[in-house]
Amino acid sequence: MTQGGVFMQVGVQKGSQAGLIIGAIGVVYGDIGTSPLYTMKECFTGPHALSPTPGNILGVLSLIFWALLIIVSLKYVVFIMRADNQGEGGSMALMALAQRCLRDDQGRARWLLMLAGIFGTSLFFGDGMITPAISVLSAVEGLGVISPTLHGYIIPITLVVLVILFTVQRHGTASVGKAFGPIMVIWFISLGGMGLVSIIQAPDVLTALNPFFAIHFFTSHPWHSFVTLGAVVLALTGAEALYADMGHFGKSAIRRAWFCFVLPALLLNYFGQGALLIHTPEAVQNPFYLLAPKWAQIPLVALATAATVIASQAVISGAFSLTRQAVQLGYLPRLEILHTSEREIGQIYIPAVNWLLFGIVICLVLGFKSSSNLAAAYGMTACGMMVITTCMAFIVARRVWGWSKPALFLAFSGLLIVDLTFFASNALKFFQGGWFPFTMGMLLFILLTTWKRGRQILAERLSADALPLASFVEAIEAHPPTRVQGTAVFMTSSQEGVPHALLHNLKHNKVLHERIVLVTVSTEDIPFVPDIDRVQVKQIGQSFFTVQAAYGFKEEPNIDEILDSCSQQNLAFDMMDTSFFLSRETLIPSEMPGMALWREKLFTIMSRNAMRATDFFKIPTNRVVELGTQVEI
Repeated sequence: MTQGGVFMQVGVQKGSQAGLIIGAIGVVYGDIGTSPLYTMKECFTGPHALSPTPGNILGVLSLIFWALLIIVSLKYVVFIMRADNQGEGGSMALMALAQRCLRDDQGRARWLLMLAGIFGTSLFFGDGMITPAISVLSAVEGLGVISPTLHGYIIPITLVVLVILFTVQRHGTASVGKAFGPIMVIWFISLGGMGLVSIIQAPDVLTALNPFFAIHFFTSHPWHSFVTLGAVVLALTGAEALYADMGHFGKSAIRRAWFCFVLPALLLNYFGQGALLIHTPEAVQNPFYLLAPKWAQIPLVALATAATVIASQAVISGAFSLTRQAVQLGYLPRLEILHTSEREIGQIYIPAVNWLLFGIVICLVLGFKSSSNLAAAYGMTACGMMVITTCMAFIVARRVWGWSKPALFLAFSGLLIVDLTFFASNALKFFQGGWFPFTMGMLLFILLTTWKRGRQILAERLSADALPLASFVEAIEAHPPTRVQGTAVFMTSSQEGVPHALLHNLKHNKVLHERIVLVTVSTEDIPFVPDIDRVQVKQIGQSFFTVQAAYGFKEEPNIDEILDSCSQQNLAFDMMDTSFFLSRETLIPSEMPGMALWREKLFTIMSRNAMRATDFFKIPTNRVVELGTQVEI
């Protein structure tokens, strides 16, 4: 479930294809790679448990096989990964790409796409909260298989592992990340090896590769098979990561890792568990751990715990990356973002997100108490995200790839039917636990849309009162006030009007600096902006300049970098002779049109707690002057 990548970026630049494949195995496939811990068990022990008869086992195995083939292999690996935004994937990148496909006069379609992208991202966050809890808990539950007397230690050990996991985040993951690939390679080899041994002892289980068994399962038990899809979907956890981490490892490495290594290992393990259940139905209590010989169960618990920590780490780091993208695109207020590596910009740490996730994950473990209970909470939001991804990819396929309408209908209607069927099945688990990730997703959706809309309203209020820049410059130079030595840099969101900070400075101090520079920083709907297009300088008067700085949604603005680029365009700065002026707005909720009063109050709270612009833009604090203004929204 990672949504943005993490540890192996340096491999993209320097590593061989083999190194990229190992890196992808370690980061991209951690979540889907740990799903065998609980998927088969939930099919036969969950709230709608099936009887472990040979027919049911073969039917479930056939469903898992074809779900992995259609949704993961065909939909994500073959089709969706083609929809890259300059090499980047993920819901935010896909939303930006789909919006660029629309004409300027299609404002309503753009608005709907924006809502779909935000809603999909919110669902992704809500579902991602479950991964650390269910993964680590399911791994540690192996202790109960080894000895029932150890059952009481499962939750305490799980909590200790999670506390350590979230605590070490502030130290970075560079050194730990290097070990992720090899550990996960060992994990997948173990999965495949255990499954292969079991299959050799009962090769008849391979008949489940025939789709007849899935079809027969549905026709013989329509309701039970439909409900069982709510457990089968657990085998698809982390499918979005294949697309989200595309920019860090490349399509080729992710595809090769999936088809040549990960998919075979998963299928061998699932079919191995099926073979075990056919001949030993009582193993249904935990077919994954009982698949291993008795002597291997203790080291298997240790290896599984390591694998689930890696899966959880990928989710956490993905949440950091996605949060940064949301901040850059204007869907969240500025947050403190710390870099944990001097060489790799992708390795970041966001304290607010880390500790919020920590609190939620701990509450999930204490509240649900077992992986089986948590499994009931997973699925609905993930399937909702799948539906949204399919719909946005439909637009890209039509507008960018140039697919014909018949081809679109055949390909995407089939995928959409599968996604909606899984969604409907998982919706049945809403009151069993699905309400939690859905509620978390809706809360985040409200926050994202409130901030986006609030910033739009604030910009409209400020621009309505702003003086036209061109006429202001003309009047100032025709009748200049007292000018003082130095350069004044005014940070402004628009270059159409005069910044409020400039007007307040002129009104109260009665002076202007001898050179005025208006700097606007914008975020484009592409991941990275080429250096040649980074900064544009324009002189609009004898002493007035505008600077337009553009950044991608995976980049962070830096005032030093902007000013250095200006010096290359004949606009040099002496930092000891330069002052930065910022406007600090005090927001006042009102009954004016725009948003509901409660959303205005929420926006005000979010704005009040946003990171200071000086820290976000990395402006030297001893060179900053802040001027306040009140704005009714």
